[in-house]
Amino acid sequence: MKYTQLGRTGLKVSRLVLGTMNFGPQTNESDSHTLMDAALDAGVNFFDTANVYGWGENKGRTEEILGTWFAQGGDRRDKVVLATKVYGNMGPDGEAWPNHDKLSAVNIRRAVDASLKRLQTDHIDLYQFHHVDRSTPVEEIWQAIDVLIQQGKILYAGSSNFAGYKIAQANEVARQRGSYGLVSEQCIYNLMERGAEMEVIPAAREYGLGVIPWSPLHGGLLGGAIRKEREGGGARSTSGRSGEALADPKVRAQVQAYEDLLDKHGLEPGEVGLAWLLTRPGVTGPISGPRTREQLDSALRAVELELSAEVLAALEEIFPGPGPSPENFAW
Repeated sequence: MKYTQLGRTGLKVSRLVLGTMNFGPQTNESDSHTLMDAALDAGVNFFDTANVYGWGENKGRTEEILGTWFAQGGDRRDKVVLATKVYGNMGPDGEAWPNHDKLSAVNIRRAVDASLKRLQTDHIDLYQFHHVDRSTPVEEIWQAIDVLIQQGKILYAGSSNFAGYKIAQANEVARQRGSYGLVSEQCIYNLMERGAEMEVIPAAREYGLGVIPWSPLHGGLLGGAIRKEREGGGARSTSGRSGEALADPKVRAQVQAYEDLLDKHGLEPGEVGLAWLLTRPGVTGPISGPRTREQLDSALRAVELELSAEVLAALEEIFPGPGPSPENFAW
């Protein structure tokens, strides 16, 4: 496994992030534990979750699965850089109850204590804001975070789904307060969706945030979706966002060109999608959310995959990015 610093911090994290969103809804507790053991054995030390994972009436279930895994001992918790998120409503009995969502000081205090209990740990390494809260002053958010850091309940704060100007605003307010500010941004970023290159990634790099891409294969679209469809094994790959995208002739042509290119070079689409992100400036590591051991092994191979200049140039032709900022706003 390869490691890097998380943004401007001294924290060393693996270049592959284990996403846990499928633990509970798609992968049962025992199999989830097996996947986490395998990831840790392979050197993956960066685990990402959220308080709402488990979804619906089972919100919090994913954190509970991580908690029972940590409780098995064997230095599991000490070896893991644990990241979770706060924002979604976690009201009692699944109700959307006031003050049980977003980023008020009240909810942050309540949410972090609930996450710690589910995770069976005394601290969270990276506490991330799952979304921008337009109704809470940034000063209030940092006041709450600073208290949690002083209490030892969290070590660092990060953002997710923030616009570039919100990253700047958050860290400028933090600077005025003498707070450390955001150290990471988790955003959607992949070959198909490169909008983050316009402002989010430049802002993250300017302020010293590590970029953690989610949906690195664009909901399975970049994981060999057309090939799986042809072979009759692509039910998941051609449903939801991926299926809707393939219905667009232009998108389908792009994905077909992508798969043809990789067939020519003997490369696996899912591995290339992750490996490409590892070549991008500012990227700490993409989030891989495996449901099976086979998917985890594929993601691990991507870390070792070196893409040739020829392949990188061809990928740029198939999936052109917006170009450098700020020039792409003018010419």
